[in-house]
Amino acid sequence: MSRKNVKSVWYCNACGADSPKWAGKCPACGAWNTMVEEKISSAPQRTPSPVAGRNRSVAMAVNDIQALDEPRIKLPSQELNRVLGGGLVPGSLVLLGGEPGIGKSTLVLQNLLSIKSKTILYVSGEESATQLKLRADRIGRGSDNCFIVCETSLETIFRHIEEVNPGIVVIDSIQTIASDTIESSAGSVSQVRECAAQLLKYAKEASVPVLLIGHITKEGSLAGPKVLEHIVDAVIQFEGDRQYMYRILRAIKNRFGSTSELGIYEMCRHGLREVTNPSEMLLSQHDEELSGVAIGVTLEGARPFLIESQALVSTAAYGTPQRSVTGFDSKRMNMLLAVLEKRVGFKLAQKDVFLNIAGGLKVNDPALDLAVISAVLSSNVDMAIPRGYCMAGEVGLSGEIRPVTRIEQRIGEAEKLGMTHMLIPQGNLKGIDLQQMRIKIEEVKRVDDAFRALFA
Repeated sequence: MSRKNVKSVWYCNACGADSPKWAGKCPACGAWNTMVEEKISSAPQRTPSPVAGRNRSVAMAVNDIQALDEPRIKLPSQELNRVLGGGLVPGSLVLLGGEPGIGKSTLVLQNLLSIKSKTILYVSGEESATQLKLRADRIGRGSDNCFIVCETSLETIFRHIEEVNPGIVVIDSIQTIASDTIESSAGSVSQVRECAAQLLKYAKEASVPVLLIGHITKEGSLAGPKVLEHIVDAVIQFEGDRQYMYRILRAIKNRFGSTSELGIYEMCRHGLREVTNPSEMLLSQHDEELSGVAIGVTLEGARPFLIESQALVSTAAYGTPQRSVTGFDSKRMNMLLAVLEKRVGFKLAQKDVFLNIAGGLKVNDPALDLAVISAVLSSNVDMAIPRGYCMAGEVGLSGEIRPVTRIEQRIGEAEKLGMTHMLIPQGNLKGIDLQQMRIKIEEVKRVDDAFRALFA
């Protein structure tokens, strides 16, 4: 290709907008320092899909379109099926993102190796076939209908798709795939956008589900242009701290189901194990009562579970008090400490406060406020919260306990795990029948009411 047919275009990494020259601020989305230069051909060619030319598009009236209720492809993992909305939809394009080493490839591989009714093509652009075989041996699974190919060229991948004729296609990862028709390196904005668009076209025309595994940036967002998330049908995020055993699978976008579902896994020696009841694993089993521990009923998506809030309050040894938080918003904890100082009268300004959410999970539910301040108060007065107590409530700046959502589901989860008492905001039980529940409900209006209910 001659040099005059190649030109430079500046793309925004955040939104994918293009510009003929560099700009410090993206003219489309307003992000700073996101413009990158790429070399593109002035006359780009489209990569032919394996099913190109088979289907001709025809404009149809809405009433003339037949809504085919195609059965979903059930995966062996029930947690993954729940997050996807019931399984893989034929012709869908699903993007799975997560940090390096979090277990994305392990999750996909151990599910695909257990599917016997479909031919699967696993395209690896990062690992060799030997590495994937070692992973399959480690998780203790094998398959005769799962074919692995190590390739990064989009055109060659489509040739393999024609030869294998798979029922499910996996691309690991989309940032390593490049098309020969674009004069830029793999992972660039134009390459990711073009490859994703061609794979979407193939998925829709052939009615074959395609799973894309994607990288994320250090800020936690999916790498590549934002248009990648708009192209796909579902965006699934795999989260968790690699220092802990638990992983959370949540849907950020899902055209075929709810985005409020949540899946929890535990990283084991032989791969990822489903956690069907996370509350039992997130609650430590202590024989003796310990101060500074409070059990809160939180909600992740539509799934309630109980979790421990652990706090330690001690006198500041070096003059300046420390505030250390793990798994909770540090600014929100400082606000809760200010409420205890101003509204309840506890002098915490000259004390170190350490807060930890057990299990390595990061919780953003405001209903955990009541458990956090209860754990802080318990450690401050060195009195243990009675066994069997749990709580849910949002704390306001004036010290009031505000109502929370889905209180009936929270109460049901606490009752299922054998809790005997639960503190909830006053007025949060409107229209709820408590006659069938064995748990005792105590309504509290302010923070000092909760303190008296726990330590009277």
